[in-house]
Amino acid sequence: MPTTDEIKRRIEAAVPDSTVEVEDWTGGGDHFRATVVSPAFAGLSRIAQHRLVYDVFGAEIGGPIHALSLTTKVPEQA
Repeated sequence: MPTTDEIKRRIEAAVPDSTVEVEDWTGGGDHFRATVVSPAFAGLSRIAQHRLVYDVFGAEIGGPIHALSLTTKVPEQA
């Protein structure tokens, strides 16, 4: 199962200039909550922003990562 640090590292590596906070939402290691701030989200719909992040994990969502709740923002909103 992925750790919060691994999830953070993978998002930051995939989403340009991002700052990421990840927490294990339930303590079970498969439900996570992440806040991602990146200028790469500028001009994108909320759905497109979330898709950028979910695409990092592909089939892991619904598998080892049972749930990943996202909050995405551009730096001006942080």
